Amino acid sequence: MQYNFVVLIPIFGSMVSKIKNRVALALIPQIILVKWLGNYPDVVEKYYSEGIYPWISEFFRVLYGWIPFSVGDIFYFVLTVLAIRYLLVNRQEIRSYPFKFIRNVFFVLSIAYFTFHLLWGMNYYRQPIAQRFTLEETYSDIELTRLIEALITRTNEIQFDITKDTAQSVEIPYSKKEIFDKTLEGYKHLEKDFPFISYKKPSIKKSLFSTALTYMGYGGYLNPFTHEGQVNGRLPNFRFPVVSGHEIGHQVGYSAENETNFIGYLATLYNPDPYFQYSAYSYALAYTLSDIRNYDEEKFQLLYAKLNPGIQKNFQEMADFWESFENPLEPVFKSIFNTFLKANNQADGIKSYNAVVTLMVTYHRKHPL
Repeated sequence: MQYNFVVLIPIFGSMVSKIKNRVALALIPQIILVKWLGNYPDVVEKYYSEGIYPWISEFFRVLYGWIPFSVGDIFYFVLTVLAIRYLLVNRQEIRSYPFKFIRNVFFVLSIAYFTFHLLWGMNYYRQPIAQRFTLEETYSDIELTRLIEALITRTNEIQFDITKDTAQSVEIPYSKKEIFDKTLEGYKHLEKDFPFISYKKPSIKKSLFSTALTYMGYGGYLNPFTHEGQVNGRLPNFRFPVVSGHEIGHQVGYSAENETNFIGYLATLYNPDPYFQYSAYSYALAYTLSDIRNYDEEKFQLLYAKLNPGIQKNFQEMADFWESFENPLEPVFKSIFNTFLKANNQADGIKSYNAVVTLMVTYHRKHPL
């Protein structure tokens, strides 16, 4: 039997066009479905976050975790190059058939939206982590002040134990690879008290685009398509342990930034290594002091003055680091990320990072320092 392929080509082209139209239009019911499921966090928790998600995440961490470089970074780079090439090669057709181009954009967005939520994004709609820790969601100014004072005492003690000099900043003597390995130790200790924060099959790496991340103002990110935890390799070691713990928190299945801040803090705090404990306590101090500074500058100054000069130097080190990379585009990237977070069930957007203070205060209400 013979076929006239010249005749079949337009038929095939019509079929492809219809498929693209349907997939593009499917974006709307997908959004409606996701937002509807978001009203049932218990269902998302049971069937997704504790159901299929752990299998999905572990599969990808096994698949890519052994590779020493970031596959996800390369994936994003290739996609960016292909998108630019498409725009350049097809610029005339785009001008002539703009609706076809818009259809193609929504076709890609529809596939990306489905894949993102299937592989990781539905975790944005799971139960709040405060429920798992049985924590309240309010605290008083007095409780915040007490926690800060306790953190100052512990941080001062550890800083002096490490340096034997209150005026000397702490230099974490480990390589980034060693910090990754030690971060896993912290998770093992944390899992003993909180089994639902279990992390196996590690896939945590330095981002290939750490310099770009720094200019964008980011300490790291999770690639939801490869499940690799990407950490900004340019970060000072002083902050690196907690950020590593934060990105693993995303892999564990928590999407909200305040919750992964909290998990990263606990995983670093539970580490028996004094350098990690110093990183954890100083991290908590940075957030709690910032919170109190928002409404009481005088009290902030009084509390900050109680810190050993060496700790203040470490804080200045972080401030100088980010200041050295300030650029006009950073607010643009922050604004995009802010919009992304708000679209994914984080009403406070980028400010949600600071909501970790509530978790810290209420946690230490039950587990005093």
